[in-house]
Amino acid sequence: MKSLLFSLLTLLTISACAQQDKSARPSPPATVTETISSGAKISIEYSQPSLKGRVVGTDVAPFGKVWRTGANEATVFETDKDIKVEGKTLPAGKYGLYSIPGENEWVIIFNKTWKQWGTRYTESDDALRVTVKPATTDATTEKMTFTIEKSGKVTLLWGNTAVAFTVQ
Repeated sequence: MKSLLFSLLTLLTISACAQQDKSARPSPPATVTETISSGAKISIEYSQPSLKGRVVGTDVAPFGKVWRTGANEATVFETDKDIKVEGKTLPAGKYGLYSIPGENEWVIIFNKTWKQWGTRYTESDDALRVTVKPATTDATTEKMTFTIEKSGKVTLLWGNTAVAFTVQ
């Protein structure tokens, strides 16, 4: 009887943890979805870290190092059709979105392993890497945010940095 009660309590605890409200996290989840002009549906599911006085490139998302491009679980980039990212083919599917920030260029990484904690990264699982130039913005974005335009322009905004890549 005690083992049955213990098993039941354990199951209830696991179930409660699995159903926690992720919106209460310091880096809450967000999703952006758009059907771009080519007809592909693009979505990005991510957690939004805040700057909290930190600087992109030094305090967070350090230059020259692989970064999970968000917080918590891996950021998931999904496309329902084969697309081209900066002119390079990416098959339909789900990908972990990572990056290597830099002062003059960012490497955007689409990794085949998407359902995992964000800090687990294996380079041999990369499906595609593209290099893009960051831009400086006048406005500061406190919470990391992705936008997707109908034209296929995907932009990561954080601090005074905008990192855009084109999807077709």
